[in-house]
Amino acid sequence: MKICVFGAGAIGGYMGAKLAQAGAEVSLVARGPHLAAMRARGLRLIEEESGTDETVPVRVAEDASELGEQDYVIVTLKAHSVPPVVGKMQPLIGAGTTVVSGVNGVPWWYFHKIGGPLEGTRLASVDPGDAQWTGFGPDRVLGCVVYPAAEVIEPGVVRHIEGNRFSLGEPDGSRSERALRLSRALTSAGLKAPVRPKLRDEIWVKLWGNLSFNPISALTHATLDVLCTDPGTRGVVRAMMLEAQAIAEKLGVKFPIDVERRIEGGAAVGAHRTSMLQDLDLGRPMEIDALVGSVQELGRITGTPTPAIDTVLALVALRARVAGLYGG
Repeated sequence: MKICVFGAGAIGGYMGAKLAQAGAEVSLVARGPHLAAMRARGLRLIEEESGTDETVPVRVAEDASELGEQDYVIVTLKAHSVPPVVGKMQPLIGAGTTVVSGVNGVPWWYFHKIGGPLEGTRLASVDPGDAQWTGFGPDRVLGCVVYPAAEVIEPGVVRHIEGNRFSLGEPDGSRSERALRLSRALTSAGLKAPVRPKLRDEIWVKLWGNLSFNPISALTHATLDVLCTDPGTRGVVRAMMLEAQAIAEKLGVKFPIDVERRIEGGAAVGAHRTSMLQDLDLGRPMEIDALVGSVQELGRITGTPTPAIDTVLALVALRARVAGLYGG
């Protein structure tokens, strides 16, 4: 089984290193100093929970044509980075290739095999110009919700902080052989990879936090513990989450917890700086469309008012544009 991780930054590097340690036939696509360091010295993985520090030999490339067709292409880029590189992924894709979408936010394939009147609806906020829908084809896709926290602390070095679950799911909810094969490979690498019948429910529980915590932290520079306990920002978070819940429930999603418990879960994480705040501080493009704009778009599709989401989206989009980190 040939597996390529496209976008081997923090999460992709962690997954790729674990697969390589387990003896899987895995390759990584990266770029810049991170690629050069992995090519020269291998990928160093520091795992805080277990206290291990190991350098793993990995096959890396910048040009996907060096790697050939794969059984699985696991996409772990930021959502806005995927549409522009669909063409560069084509050498990896053959007749039997599965594209695993390990990207935050509402996935571009959300309405594939969902059934009902919205079947096949395209989402411009996450797949402008239908780049992925036409470039990959929705029948290739296997969904993935990513839970680990990791960071690239220097080129070629990934620090894994916590979590090892990558939930998998077919758009139609079936326990397909391709999902089970990948689950077995990831499990053999010491990762948790359950195959879920209702992956969209999990997507929304994670999105609940990303939708609200991320932009509010970027606007206020507050860590999770502060923005979840300050009465003012907690109220904004709650309003955004309730709007998102109304949208999701119209789409058939069932939430296993309520809004207050989800906010308390965020507060319990402690003094964490969200990924959007980190991107702002580091001058990297911010993941606004996939995490916030997509939910606004779904509100329009379902006829659901989103005043709190609209307000926060307008503010964070302008903040990002002023910083030169958003083109939306």
